[in-house]
Amino acid sequence: MTNMTELAKRKQPLNLAIVYVDAEAFLEYYLPWLEITAFLSAYRAGQVEMPAKGVTPALTARQLAGGIAHQIGDDTLIAFCMNAATKGDKAAVERVEAGLREKFGTDFPGHAGLWHFRGDIAAPVSLDDHVGQAGKKMLAGDPTPPPMRNGETWTTGMRFLERAMGSNFKSEILYPLALWTRSQWGEVCDKGVAFMSHIEDNLPILREALQEPRNDAAFIANMLLLGAPAVDIDLQDETQGLLRSLSRR
Repeated sequence: MTNMTELAKRKQPLNLAIVYVDAEAFLEYYLPWLEITAFLSAYRAGQVEMPAKGVTPALTARQLAGGIAHQIGDDTLIAFCMNAATKGDKAAVERVEAGLREKFGTDFPGHAGLWHFRGDIAAPVSLDDHVGQAGKKMLAGDPTPPPMRNGETWTTGMRFLERAMGSNFKSEILYPLALWTRSQWGEVCDKGVAFMSHIEDNLPILREALQEPRNDAAFIANMLLLGAPAVDIDLQDETQGLLRSLSRR
């Protein structure tokens, strides 16, 4: 039956492919996810009727060329690439890109989302620009020099968190992001101490925060809240409010 049950059924294996950065599974379950989301979007808009036999219709060539399939595709590809970036798995992104090009051509659904991680954006503007360019650097294994690395850890974590909160795959991004956050701030408290502001005040606070065993949005937000003074970032009221809200358990 074409309904929310079918949506969940098709999303579950894609969720796992995104969490584990499994390129082959992602390629297998990507089109079924686009089909159900595109159909339900059109159904809610009153543009189509529920099929008599409850079978989700395949996407037409016209539907694959633009519209909701590309909007959903962009978000889905960005989620996959974000997790691949936190793992440094460049090969997985390249495999997904090659597979989608082979199946759909160069303008495959989601190609714009992927481009943020693959293209060169000299002056990033949108959140996706910033997330993609940070992810591209992570995928390339191109670390920033130590004096600026602590600040980049904070900025990347903040932007990834913001993007995750607006994604259809929020939960699937947050756990890998929390693991990355733990690893990166552990490095800040170890190899990056010499470049930390007010070490005597901030280092004990950050080390204590890292003792939190849960890997979730609250952990990420708390590390960003406590880490801002350590990297000389003055939080705006809106950002501070968001992080405080997310950090509450």
